[in-house]
Amino acid sequence: MVTKRDEWLQRTPEAPLEPSLPICDPHHHLWDRPGDRYFLEELLQDTRSGHNILSTVFIECGSAYRKDGPEAMKPVGETEFVQAMAKSASGPRERTRVVAGIIGYANLTLGAEVARVLEAHLAASPDRFRGIRHISVWDTDPAIPITAPVRMPGLMLDGTFRKGFACLKQYKLGFEAWLYYHQLAELASLARAFADVPIVLNHIGGVLGVGSYGGRRDAIFQDWKRGIVDVASCPNVVVKLGGLGMPRSGFGWEAQAAPPDSTELAAATAPYYLTCIEKFGPDRCMFESNFPVDKASYSYGVLWNSFKRMTKSFSAGERAALFHDTAVRVYRLG
Repeated sequence: MVTKRDEWLQRTPEAPLEPSLPICDPHHHLWDRPGDRYFLEELLQDTRSGHNILSTVFIECGSAYRKDGPEAMKPVGETEFVQAMAKSASGPRERTRVVAGIIGYANLTLGAEVARVLEAHLAASPDRFRGIRHISVWDTDPAIPITAPVRMPGLMLDGTFRKGFACLKQYKLGFEAWLYYHQLAELASLARAFADVPIVLNHIGGVLGVGSYGGRRDAIFQDWKRGIVDVASCPNVVVKLGGLGMPRSGFGWEAQAAPPDSTELAAATAPYYLTCIEKFGPDRCMFESNFPVDKASYSYGVLWNSFKRMTKSFSAGERAALFHDTAVRVYRLG
C-alpha cells in the first residue's frame, strides 16, 4: 500500500550513485504500527531500490513481544518473530542477507537476573543474535521524546544496570547505546568501566534541535563534539553514522514541500558524520539507514547517495570500512 509519506518521498527521485559499492545496513527496524507498517515487504522494497545492500542488521523496537509469561521474558518474542522473518527471506534468489544480525532488548536493571533473558534470546536465534539495546535517552524537556523502557536520569551510571551490563561479556554479546548528546559522558564512563564489552553508539549520540534545543545548533554542535571526542577515546566503542532524519534533530525536512535531495542532505549532515570519522576513524564507523524512522525525512536511496557524496574523496579502503566492513566485523556477519 502506498502511503502519503511514500508519495511525498517520491517527489525527490534519484538514481543510485555507484550502484556496485557493497553496503551493509546495520540499523533498521521491523514493525506494524497504526498507519506505519515496515515489515519484510517494505524493507525489501528499499534494499532493492538500486544500491548494493548485501546484508542488514535488525535493531530492537518493541515488536511482537510475547503476550503472556514473565514480564522480563516478553521481549524474547521479538527475537523469535524476527528470526522467523529472516529465515523466510533467505534463499538463493535473494541477494540481500536480510536480518543477518539481530539486536534485542533485555532489561539490564534486572542485574544478574538478566542472564536468563540473554540465554532465551540466544536460544531463539543461535545464528543471528548479537547483542542488547537498552535505550537510555533522558531529558527534562517535554518536547523531547523519551522512549526509554526504564525512565530515569543517569541510567548508565546505575549500579544495578551495570550488574546487568556485566553479563554481556559472559555471553559474548555487544551493547547498543541510544542516548542524547548531553549523556555522552555517561557512556564514556560505562565504556571505560567495561573496556572488554563492545559498544555501538547509535545515531552519532542523539543530536537535538527542537524544544529548548531549537535555534542553538552551533552551540549544541560544539557540546556534542566534545562528547564525541570523549567517547572516541574509548577503543571499545564504534559509532553509527545516521539518525539525523529524526524530527527531534531539528532539521525540519519532514515539513518541507518535498524531501531533500542527496546534495542538500550531504551538505547538512557532513559536519556531524565527518567529525565522527575524524575522531573514531573509518574502522570504527558505519553508515546506517535507521529506517523506517528516518523515512520521515528522506528516501532510502537518497540517504545512501548522500553518504556516497560526502565520502567521494576517501580512499577505497576507507569507504569499504564505512559502508560495509566495520559493520560486518562488529556484528560478526561472516
